[in-house]
Amino acid sequence: MSAPFRGILHANHSLLSVAHRLLDLTVIVLCGYWVNRLEGKTMGAEPWLLIMLSVLVFHWLSEYHQLYGSWRGERILRELGKVFNYWALTFVILLSVDYLLLHHASLPDNCQMAWYSLVLGVLCGYRVLIRSVLQALRQHGFNTRRVAIVGTGQCGERLAMSIAGAPWMGLNLQGFYDEHPQPIDVSAIDRRVEVRGDLEQLVDDARAGEIDKIYVTSSLAGERLRELVKSLSDTTASVYLIPDMFMFELLHARSESINGLTSISIFDSPMDGAWRVVKRVEDIVLSTVILLMIALPLMLIAIAIKCTSPGPVLFRQRRYGLDGRSIMVYKFRSMTVQENGDIVRQATRNDARVTPLGAFMRRTSLDELPQFFNVLRGDMSIVGPRPHAVAHNEQYRKQVSGYMLRHKVKPGITGWAQINGWRGETDTLDKMQKRVEFDLEYIEHWSVWLDMKIILLTLFKGFLNKNAF
Repeated sequence: MSAPFRGILHANHSLLSVAHRLLDLTVIVLCGYWVNRLEGKTMGAEPWLLIMLSVLVFHWLSEYHQLYGSWRGERILRELGKVFNYWALTFVILLSVDYLLLHHASLPDNCQMAWYSLVLGVLCGYRVLIRSVLQALRQHGFNTRRVAIVGTGQCGERLAMSIAGAPWMGLNLQGFYDEHPQPIDVSAIDRRVEVRGDLEQLVDDARAGEIDKIYVTSSLAGERLRELVKSLSDTTASVYLIPDMFMFELLHARSESINGLTSISIFDSPMDGAWRVVKRVEDIVLSTVILLMIALPLMLIAIAIKCTSPGPVLFRQRRYGLDGRSIMVYKFRSMTVQENGDIVRQATRNDARVTPLGAFMRRTSLDELPQFFNVLRGDMSIVGPRPHAVAHNEQYRKQVSGYMLRHKVKPGITGWAQINGWRGETDTLDKMQKRVEFDLEYIEHWSVWLDMKIILLTLFKGFLNKNAF
């Protein structure tokens, strides 16, 4: 199955996650309205108050207990049980409010019970329907993920059987990786799954983009596990640990269910589901407003570049974006050359390649302004790790631990590293390590409020910088 068809739902999973939430809330509101009208009740302030309260309570319970996680590894009965529990608890809270604040009877009337039953039936019914459709699609190769298992022990064998026994998850097992393979019984799997190589081969395959998810079983531990985690940080694959029970009790990381087996994420994006949509809306609104405000300066800078030096107005350079995918980044041309090959030399102080106007633009960050069009296109974000030239990426991913984890989010025009002084030339390895350190700190602690803080600080201290030349 080609990549566009294999990942068509994955590419839009954030929108689907938001649509899932909105659909639940819409069901609650419409069912409440429809039942009240059928009962001949007037839709005054009190019915609407209870309906809106139910929306808030159910939404809070669902978010707090992670109802809207991935459907890929969640059993349908488990999810339906969650829906029943959260809606039942919501209904109990509504009855309490109805009795204590509105002074109505403590027992629910026929209208309330009809509403409760109808909402529960619709919420569960449409989930079963969508799951059936997704299962049929995944069995035909749509929306699948390529996964690998590290370890051929009992845990790895059980995980392989779980994947094979649940084709509705859409996990396409590529094989096992183990330095000391053990005999494995995969007779229950329709096709032969082999040991593809050792851990070095796993890292190579992940770097080549052949694996989407990696599940590391408890058979690997200690220093070798730390070495593997460090090596996989140079890839864009999502990495999960299949823990022993004692590890599950100690770790407080984000988890994912694989047909009943719990996995703990080691490397994953913090902007998932609704948060990715929130981040995108933030980028669209702010970049649109900013581009309208700077339209005249953009035009004047373009004219100045054209009049002061030969060559195009814009400089385009291939860089790495989200998940390590190649993107084309726009800047105002500030040099007499346009390097975009395997070797890209960073600008240094008094660099002869920089034009006089270019030197001013680089000191004031005006050369970065066209990147707001990259943000509007969706290639970049306003706030995020700065994108580096592909040649620099290939150089530093071998030298800086965790370097490729920067690509778990979209690159940005400004970032946490930049406002903390790590901007400009990275002429030593220590400077790049500090920049990556701040980038990973941003990813770990990301929030909308942190983005707003970075944007405000950029206005005061991010544009002018003694290290930019």
